[in-house]
Amino acid sequence: MNAFLRFAVLQARAAVFGIGILALILVTSAVWQDAWPVYRSDFIFVLVVLAQVWLLATGRETWREAKVIAIFHVVGVAMEIFKTAIGSWHYPEPAIFAIGNVPLFTGFMYSAVGSYIARFWRLSDMRLERAPPLWAGMLLGLAIYVNFFTHHYVMDIRLGLFVAIALLYGRTMARFGEEGPRVPLLAFFALAAVLIYIAENIGSITGTWLYPSQESGWRPVPPAKLGAWFLLMTISFVLVWSIRRDRLSER
Repeated sequence: MNAFLRFAVLQARAAVFGIGILALILVTSAVWQDAWPVYRSDFIFVLVVLAQVWLLATGRETWREAKVIAIFHVVGVAMEIFKTAIGSWHYPEPAIFAIGNVPLFTGFMYSAVGSYIARFWRLSDMRLERAPPLWAGMLLGLAIYVNFFTHHYVMDIRLGLFVAIALLYGRTMARFGEEGPRVPLLAFFALAAVLIYIAENIGSITGTWLYPSQESGWRPVPPAKLGAWFLLMTISFVLVWSIRRDRLSER
């Protein structure tokens, strides 16, 4: 039990940025008034920026990690702009800090995924065993990202992408520390996807973003989104992996 509690505490420490964003969404949703002079989305954006500055200033996040997380932030916002433009989901509240219909704080939700992986990798001293070549992971990550856009116009190849992920990472194990426990990397992806799916439902319950199926009343985010988050986890992982190449093992 002690080992389980230590692992849970480590997970919470690694996810502090994402947990903070969710808490901010929940609290502001409960107390915010339309008559207040600041839009809720803008208030969230300013506080999240300050939180990011705090993480860097206190050393809880390294500048090396921040550079990769910034890339994930940009690719996340780009996908948000595209997905909201075609109606996959939308943000019903107004915002000044926004691009089109996309409040800028949304990019930090993607950054939170990258931040979690980077911090957990460092805090747990995670090492990869039987990892594939990094270039192969990057090519697969690029194909996944492109498919998020192109599947609206041409054939959706996500089933093939799932197969490719299984083939590429199926043998890869994550070891926590020199002699710590080992878990399949795919299980790590799956667990993270479930946690993100739960967070996504929390966001939609508060009305921060809505899917078309939720316009007439809240209902759970379509379970198919679990697959999308699993694919997105793969992209985030390979970006963080690019700065953690020293944590490999030949065993």
